[in-house]
Amino acid sequence: MFSTTPAFNLKAVLKETGLAADTLRAWERRYGLPTPERSAGGHRLYSQRDIETIKWLIARQAEGLSISRAVDLWNEQTASDSDPLAGATSSALTTLKATPTGTSLDALRADWIAACLKFSETAAEQTLNQAFSMFPVEAVCMDVLQKGLAQVGELWYDNQASVQQEHFASALAMRRLDALLSASPAPSRKQTVIVGCPAEEWHAFTSLLLALLLRRRGLGVIYLGANVPTEQFAETAASIRADLVILVAQTLVTAATLQQSARTLASQGVRAAFGGRIFNLHPSLAESIPAHFLGQSLIASLDEVDHLIESKTFRVSETLKVSKPVSQEYEAARQFFVAKRPEIEMTLRQIVQPLAVSPEGLMSGIVHLGNNIVAALQLGDINFLSGEMEWLKNLAKAHERPTQELADFMGSYARAVRQHINGAGRPISDWLSSEVDRLQN
Repeated sequence: MFSTTPAFNLKAVLKETGLAADTLRAWERRYGLPTPERSAGGHRLYSQRDIETIKWLIARQAEGLSISRAVDLWNEQTASDSDPLAGATSSALTTLKATPTGTSLDALRADWIAACLKFSETAAEQTLNQAFSMFPVEAVCMDVLQKGLAQVGELWYDNQASVQQEHFASALAMRRLDALLSASPAPSRKQTVIVGCPAEEWHAFTSLLLALLLRRRGLGVIYLGANVPTEQFAETAASIRADLVILVAQTLVTAATLQQSARTLASQGVRAAFGGRIFNLHPSLAESIPAHFLGQSLIASLDEVDHLIESKTFRVSETLKVSKPVSQEYEAARQFFVAKRPEIEMTLRQIVQPLAVSPEGLMSGIVHLGNNIVAALQLGDINFLSGEMEWLKNLAKAHERPTQELADFMGSYARAVRQHINGAGRPISDWLSSEVDRLQN
């Protein structure tokens, strides 16, 4: 028997089980498992039995059950006076201590990153093989591959890794996920979901990882990959009668193409859900998408998918009602900007010629900012661009480029916008001017 004395706080439980906090809270709220007590200050306190209950549920998911089915199985066994944990050995608060130094997930991730930075495919693959021999597939994919790629990306951002090193690590990670997906067992559940990235989204790691984890939960998964045109999502959903289409976007520009895909799917009565990095950076952005937001963590997304495909009340019409409309001012600014964009960019190239910017860098910056302006206006808030500018500002610092260079570019862009679309472009020029002030202060 496991102790029912409430002795562990939330942090200890999350560290021991590997579960995300929002997922655990969702389980408690939606399914009544586990059932922690509360301290005098209102904080959750868990017993050793609560911890083992969580691990039991995670184990059933690894076997292919949805969380709701795992809870049903738990309740069926307890209702028949059978203890689901009977015969289990106490592993709570001992697993991490029992892991030898150098073979923790953190250590393995550090070894994998080091091998990738050295372009050593053999060492990187050996590290992954060791990790998969010691830990569950889900843990290795998230704690070694996903977090590892994030750390390599941060090294690139800080000018401590090259773009070649980042691409090498990404290619190895994608190849391993693809092999795992191909080797996954046949679906054990009747529902089918489609997973892919909207048009212009080429960062497909998150969507591929999501497809793999859903497949390992027993769902039928059709993975369409990167840069999928809207009509292909709709055609595939109609041909296989998919229960859900999942769209994943990482940038502001692809959030806009995701919005278009979601609108088309909703108009055809197809149930859709979405997620991705950009919606974590700008939580209010989700209000502009006519589909169901899956949440800010991958684990929470898996449970949300289970809930959606089993729900009898999730209606496409509901997503259309909650989608935030765009103001007339923004729509007019977007239309004028798109129509006059060639002239604006031609003027901009003439204005910024004296600046110390390479022709390639100048063109890239002009196209990047223009694409993001169109996306922000379409999505209903020009201030979504501010996050992109903060990212560019910090990137320039890491590469020892003067902030004034970026401020001069933004000021020139504002003048070009005012010259060609004047009043109708006020949301754009006002934002550009405010960013110049912010960069100079």
